[in-house]
Amino acid sequence: MGRGGCRPPALAALFYGALAAVALLGVRDVLFVYEENRCSMTYMYEYPEYLKIKLPKKTARRYPAYELYLYGEGNYAEENKNLLLTGIPVLFLPGNAGSYKQVRSLGSIALRKAEDVDFKYHFNFFSVNFNEELVALYGGSLQRQTKFVHECIKVILKLYRNREFAPTSVAIVGHSMGGLVARALLTLKNFKPELINLLITQATPHVAPVMPLDRYLTDFYTAVNNHWILKAQDLRNLTTLSVAGGFRDYQVRSGLAFLPRLSQHDSALSVVSSAVPRVWASTDHLSIVWCKELILATIRAFFDLIDENTRQITEDPKKRMSVLNHHFVRHPAKIFEENPEAFTGLTGAFIWITVKASKWTYSVYNDSNGKYFTFPLASHRKSYSHVYCENSMLDTSSWIYGCMNSNSSMCLEATDLSWRAELLPTTKHWNMQLCSRGRGTRGGHLGTGKGQAKGMFSHGFSFSFFFFFPLFFLFLFFPFYFKVVILKLQDYPSLSHIVIQVPPTAGNKYTLDCEFFKEDSRRVQLPVTHLFSFGFSSSKITLNSTGLLYNVQLQHFNQIYQAFKIYIESHCQSLKERKPSVYRLHIPWSHEDSVAVAKVPSSTEISAKLHIAQPQNDSRVPELNIYSSSDCQYEVILKTSLLQILGQIIRFHAGALPVYVVSNILLTYGGQLSTLISAGQCSDFSLELVRTAKPYKVEPLLSIVVFLQGFNWFREIWESLSLPEVDAAVLSSQDAWFPLVSLILFLLGTGIAYWNAVFFSTSLRLFSSLWLTLFRPTVLRKDNKLITPRRFCVVLSLALVSWTTCGAFAVFLIYLQYLFKVIKIHVNVRAEENMFNGGSDCKKETSQNSSIYTVKNQSSMDSTSKATQSLCNSTIAEGISSLKMHVTILNLFTWIVLLNLPSLIYWLKNLRYSVRLDPDPCRSTAIILVCILEILMNSSTSEVKSSKLLKIAAKVPLPLSVAMLAFGQTHLYKVPHFVTFSLLLHVLCCIV
Repeated sequence: MGRGGCRPPALAALFYGALAAVALLGVRDVLFVYEENRCSMTYMYEYPEYLKIKLPKKTARRYPAYELYLYGEGNYAEENKNLLLTGIPVLFLPGNAGSYKQVRSLGSIALRKAEDVDFKYHFNFFSVNFNEELVALYGGSLQRQTKFVHECIKVILKLYRNREFAPTSVAIVGHSMGGLVARALLTLKNFKPELINLLITQATPHVAPVMPLDRYLTDFYTAVNNHWILKAQDLRNLTTLSVAGGFRDYQVRSGLAFLPRLSQHDSALSVVSSAVPRVWASTDHLSIVWCKELILATIRAFFDLIDENTRQITEDPKKRMSVLNHHFVRHPAKIFEENPEAFTGLTGAFIWITVKASKWTYSVYNDSNGKYFTFPLASHRKSYSHVYCENSMLDTSSWIYGCMNSNSSMCLEATDLSWRAELLPTTKHWNMQLCSRGRGTRGGHLGTGKGQAKGMFSHGFSFSFFFFFPLFFLFLFFPFYFKVVILKLQDYPSLSHIVIQVPPTAGNKYTLDCEFFKEDSRRVQLPVTHLFSFGFSSSKITLNSTGLLYNVQLQHFNQIYQAFKIYIESHCQSLKERKPSVYRLHIPWSHEDSVAVAKVPSSTEISAKLHIAQPQNDSRVPELNIYSSSDCQYEVILKTSLLQILGQIIRFHAGALPVYVVSNILLTYGGQLSTLISAGQCSDFSLELVRTAKPYKVEPLLSIVVFLQGFNWFREIWESLSLPEVDAAVLSSQDAWFPLVSLILFLLGTGIAYWNAVFFSTSLRLFSSLWLTLFRPTVLRKDNKLITPRRFCVVLSLALVSWTTCGAFAVFLIYLQYLFKVIKIHVNVRAEENMFNGGSDCKKETSQNSSIYTVKNQSSMDSTSKATQSLCNSTIAEGISSLKMHVTILNLFTWIVLLNLPSLIYWLKNLRYSVRLDPDPCRSTAIILVCILEILMNSSTSEVKSSKLLKIAAKVPLPLSVAMLAFGQTHLYKVPHFVTFSLLLHVLCCIV
């Protein structure tokens, strides 16, 4: 920019380019590198209708932007128009910018399920319209939403007054921030906890906000989580299920969706959708509300939760947790039973066959005779520790039993062991999901969160509906799974036989496989590669499969910053067709398993990374479960994945990157003030960034403070000074902090700050070139007064705008004014440079002076000419120096505007309801910034470098940068405060 300094070294540009590229690679891994979408589209079968529920006048007047609706379709919707409701109420709460119409996936599937039981039981799905507010970015309306939901619950329950089987509570399903609003109900003083007994949240960030952009948001989270921790004993009657979306959900990482650990353990459950039986799919933030596999699991759970006596959701917390564990944790491929019989009779004219082999396979097709296969345990107990069986039968009846009759080959009464089984997918299940998803692209689907979906008879949909309708029900009732059970013989000392029942198979084909094995022979250990191996080294094991199951323990895999690629290659001796292999990455300390299915032989790649780090008191090891095909060889190769490590850093800490970027810019700003003292001119931003933005200036002090906070004496001193907890300690308590992460983020922030400055300077140059092309530049008149009546009026006007409307709006207006001012300064500096280099007024004046004094005094002429030229040079240099300072300040101010932008967008969306944003998170800051920037935009470096406060102003950005990193990572709204304080000192330098 001008002649104010040399260009930054090419090596520095290359280094910062590499840093920015590393950040982009991490962003790419989060946004684009994940498993394919395995969710099937959810369809409705009749035209959806949303019946608006009339609210009390007081409630409607207090909350004019909010509404309550009842979902319905076809005849069901017509019958409900008179609001004579007899079902079970469920309230859906949309999330950030969510629509009340997102309830239609749950409502439509529940309606179909109710038709299957002839409406013996059915659900009434209500939905709240929050006007699609951006509550994830602006927390000022969260409390208002919570109070409105309370009023809606009272209105809903009044609709059932005087009805038979009238409900006394409402079940709630909350998507995203809607789940947090549901949890916040319990913090209201006049709320009765018995009004809700079941809460299901979908992709809700329970632990902390994704982007803590205002104090109302963080205060809301603190109040909710503290209440749930302190009142855990009082919340035992409320059953809570949190479902996270997995790695496809890049908006809310799954670690945030896990309920706080200190919450009640026996009535709260957190799972990732990839681990949910019959789902096994990661969902993005929106598809979690319409993913058919997940919606089916949710609706099945709802119907199993019904108490036959009250025809409402059961009041028994233990039964509620049993149902949720049945459908969301471990599904035994049986219909839920609250109290299954301990013993069952084995009846029927079946053939009894004794199997003494330790490994057994049976395949049957179209056999009209039923069979019982008995496995005597006495001969196997000494040689083997476990028995494993798998069954491809698709029904939900019992199939494996334990017999205590040791004297006979027949068993009339046995223990039903089918409840110990679990489901696993096959390639057919995967293909069915892909087929269903591929066809779900026309009108009538429920996949979009906004807008009115088309009915089944809409144009272009009726054909696809009737064509794939049979496929839908085939998938619904006959899914492609297989059942497995693993029994530890030591746990069943009284059993004499294992009995497997094979019913008659009319036209069906299925296979049974069983084997006895020693646990040690099927458990192998695979140490994971080191973080700094960067994928160049690998760990490898070979499994010569003679069995059906192997467990590969991944040693030392317990931190969130670890990420690996696991390659599994299967080779078989013969080319005969075999069942597919199933690979499950099992994380024992949280329900976040992931499953992959592959044909044999094949080569499969699996990503291994964590949503939650291993708790300190947990010594269990992650496992790769291989449900193998016999007579095949499996080679497992594990390598560190550098790209996925970068993705984990971005996934867990992208929200803190703005803090590190602003910290780097602030250090550069302080360096420019220092060069103004030493050299009398501002240095170039890029050069100063290279010189001053060093991690060793801020990281050691921050690390020391974090280390000392581990000691009680230091923590007591810290608290006595009323200082807030360091954000790194907060993140560490959430298992989201790891060694060197702050250094990595600082370097990434440096690279982003560098290229941000390059982009900013290039944009200003383009604007100034356009200005010079369109308009003739005019020399700016130098006004020595920083405060004039006109500027004072501007300040008053913007302060009034901030107070009466929105603080972010006033900040945005002063930003535009400052941007316009800097462009004009840029234009005039370039114009003066051009004039000086090509026959400027300075040269003309020098020439005139030369002709006047030619005869009189040649030496006097030379001195005057040099003085005039020196004055011109100093004027241009002063302009360039001031321009560099203004560009840096504007760069800082740009980030302030970006951090305040969400509240501005929220205000604009709700302008029709209220002119004034209340509460306003940046009103007071905006008034201060208006005063500061109105002075700064009219100042120059000549006024600053003579100030007595300049040395202080130049040294303050360093401690402010340290404080910003210490207290701003989980409180982004504090960043403008640190920048404002530094700019305030700059203003004082202009005055003093």
